[in-house]
Amino acid sequence: MPDLDPLPTLRATFPDLSEEELATIGAVTRGRRYPAGQMLCHEGVCEETFYIIAEGECAITQRIDDKGGERELRRVGKGSFVGEIALIQNGPRSASACTTRATRVLEIDKADFVQLLSRSPHMALSIMRVTLERMRENDQAAVDDLRRTNQTLQLLDRNKLDFIQVAAHELRTPITVMKGSLSVLRADTAVGGNPSLVRILDSLAKGTERLHEIVNTMLDVTRIDSDRLRIAPVPVPVRSLLNDIVNRVKRDLNERDLTLTTEYAADLPLIHADQTLLQKAVYQVLLNAVKYTPDGGVITVRTHGVMLDSGEPGIEIIVADTGIGLAPEHQRLIFEKFYQVGSVALHSSGKTTFKGGGPGLGLAIARGVVRAHGGRIWVESPGCDEQALPGSTFFLQLPLHPPAPNGA
Repeated sequence: MPDLDPLPTLRATFPDLSEEELATIGAVTRGRRYPAGQMLCHEGVCEETFYIIAEGECAITQRIDDKGGERELRRVGKGSFVGEIALIQNGPRSASACTTRATRVLEIDKADFVQLLSRSPHMALSIMRVTLERMRENDQAAVDDLRRTNQTLQLLDRNKLDFIQVAAHELRTPITVMKGSLSVLRADTAVGGNPSLVRILDSLAKGTERLHEIVNTMLDVTRIDSDRLRIAPVPVPVRSLLNDIVNRVKRDLNERDLTLTTEYAADLPLIHADQTLLQKAVYQVLLNAVKYTPDGGVITVRTHGVMLDSGEPGIEIIVADTGIGLAPEHQRLIFEKFYQVGSVALHSSGKTTFKGGGPGLGLAIARGVVRAHGGRIWVESPGCDEQALPGSTFFLQLPLHPPAPNGA
């Protein structure tokens, strides 16, 4: 491009270099003019051209999903450069750069640039310093952007939880009325003598109880997320607590032809815990095992004493299944509220339907309860395979004595 003198642009970009050094760089540059919408750098592609903007503007973007979605990181103009990663490492672009309007640039190939740097250590140090400063500024801009995005997400999450809490409280009253009305109908001798009506009442009662359970789950998760979950520790015999939970799911196990075995250590110590909350946590983990184990599978509940990472004595409750397993990328996310593994289309109103998705709250509640007791919960699985059935194993570790609440 004969009408573009590279020196003014190079002076603005590399102010520490001498005129001789700038002229040396200018000798290997190419002046180019690009229209709006021209891609200069492609994210994920190994390219070896460095661009210095003389006039115009470029938008720097990054992909945010596999469907073509992207977010704009920043815009850069005269004196800025793009494609600097190509100069300092052999790797793919970390972002894309596209002109937003007619833009003139100076282009330098990596091979020419490397040769220039090898001839002048001073030039190399100056250019690398400017490059690193620009990268640091870009990183800070990205951090600030992420911070603002995180604040927005936290606000949206809080609004969602507030809605769930209000909705759950609004649903409680009609559910209570429904349960009371069903009790009155059951007591009516005319209804009790009609087998067809009794079956209808049983179905209504089952549905109402399921709805009541969902509402309580919604309220539990809002308490956990708003740090209003308070535990009331009492001595709890873990063996009895686990047996109660096992008995609670026996009917579901029979319907699915699942076998459940228990293995309790003989010297299992008492644990000080909130019995109601701990029951909820283990129950949700066990329901998850039932849901993702095919008919005819085996679920094992084990518990024994353990020394925690903190050096305190505690207990470990293990729920292992012979189910479809869990891919590594899901093994931390499943404890986040509303997280679903698989398609939402598989959602089922049944608690234990095989692979039937739920509201995505059960394991989040389990994690919240375990954390409130000062423990930790995690899952291990070789991966997901519906043919080989590698299974999943959930671990709940709890101290014998939960930490005292703040201020105690």
